Amino acid sequence: METKNLDIYGDPPIPWSRALELLEADPSAQPPRTTWLGTVRPDGRPHLAGVGALWVDGKFYLTSGPHTQKSRNLAANPSCALSMALPGLDLVVEGRAAKVTDQATLERLAERYAAQGWPARASDGALTAEYSAPSAGPPPWHLYVVTPLVAFGVASEKPYGATRWRF
Repeated sequence: METKNLDIYGDPPIPWSRALELLEADPSAQPPRTTWLGTVRPDGRPHLAGVGALWVDGKFYLTSGPHTQKSRNLAANPSCALSMALPGLDLVVEGRAAKVTDQATLERLAERYAAQGWPARASDGALTAEYSAPSAGPPPWHLYVVTPLVAFGVASEKPYGATRWRF
């Protein structure tokens, strides 16, 4: 991993381990986290949507209805960005999304979502449940995995700093 200090006030680089500890922390021990997914429409205009993203094994997973703007955007261009405010650290992760169809992965992630209160289950290459976010459209929902390529962190509490990490 390549690390670059972006801080202009003399603070040292933020270690990736700080972000990783926050991403891997027990969700019930943290305030609810909103994650924003940025994609690009085919005509080049940006699109931003709140998503329920999970950090699992060094990657982000998120769901989206097949006819939503974000799914259509990812089908045309898998480059995307995720942004979230973690306790003491604002984080932006740029990466590439891919649709997950592997049944074992779908089942494993459905269990993770269910453990956090969304009763998802794997069915026919996608996820389904009795409900989802109103903007998700009707089930089934695609599961996407976002592989991080670069991330930016800005500390909002001590120790301060700003850092870029390339994976």
